[in-house]
Amino acid sequence: MSADVKRCGYIAFIGRPNVGKSTLLNRLVGQKICITSRKPQTTRHRVLGIKTTKDTQFIFVDTPGMHIDNKHAMNRYMNRAAKTAVHDVDIIVFVIEATGWNEADDLVFERLEHTDAKIIIAINKIDRLDKKDALLPLLQKLSELKNVAEIIPLSATKGDNTELLESTLKTMLPESDFFYDEEQVTDRSMRFIAAELIREKLIRRLGKELPYALTVEIEEYQHEDGVLRVGAVIWVERDGQKVIVIGKNGSMLKEIGRQSRLELEKMLETKVFVRLWVKVREGWSDDTRALRSLGYTDDF
Repeated sequence: MSADVKRCGYIAFIGRPNVGKSTLLNRLVGQKICITSRKPQTTRHRVLGIKTTKDTQFIFVDTPGMHIDNKHAMNRYMNRAAKTAVHDVDIIVFVIEATGWNEADDLVFERLEHTDAKIIIAINKIDRLDKKDALLPLLQKLSELKNVAEIIPLSATKGDNTELLESTLKTMLPESDFFYDEEQVTDRSMRFIAAELIREKLIRRLGKELPYALTVEIEEYQHEDGVLRVGAVIWVERDGQKVIVIGKNGSMLKEIGRQSRLELEKMLETKVFVRLWVKVREGWSDDTRALRSLGYTDDF
């Protein structure tokens, strides 16, 4: 490869929910761009993570997990976001789990049939296998799939083989000038990232008690006198959910605010003040108009 040649392109992470797509993106970019948790529906939006080296710009596209369930407006929105990415990128990294292939993986792979993008299968979470030879049956199955350029076992959490994935991606990207400024790491605003960080804390603390009928809307984001002031509304669907989010004597809401403040201060290296409110909007997650008003638009 000539020293003067630059490569740049879009790389989408596609897969069923909770296979580690966001963790893998964060690992490759080298910093936290996307929120993560062990719960499905953590990723709801398409988010770009941008990594620029001397001669290559990787534009990673994190997508929501593709759902078999398409009954609710939220699931339809997430499926549209993921499916749109399939047709707008140069490379698709189809992420699956090392524990095996299932019906949901079949559904995702079927959606890749008509793409012109090159496909890499990333077998994630190999660190959870007691014996690496347990991968052999899965590798055999994957080797029989058509139109797959590479199969790479890796661990997004531990970083195992992620450098191999990056070097493979580099060779597959088209020759092109960079699309983004070399210092830019995402296409999303800090208002968006702040809302997502607050939602991440909610999911991690309330995953067992609360359905995913909550979202976060930033109403205030103002930096003055060396302090960033963030005011956010946590929307839920029922009064009972509001009680859970607030907690006894406001304890849960205070803890969510504290964790969000600490992470934002670490990320932005400035003093942060976070205020949170909880409001009820019945049925918002299955109401297309409500979804749009809360930022779930199809402007992918």
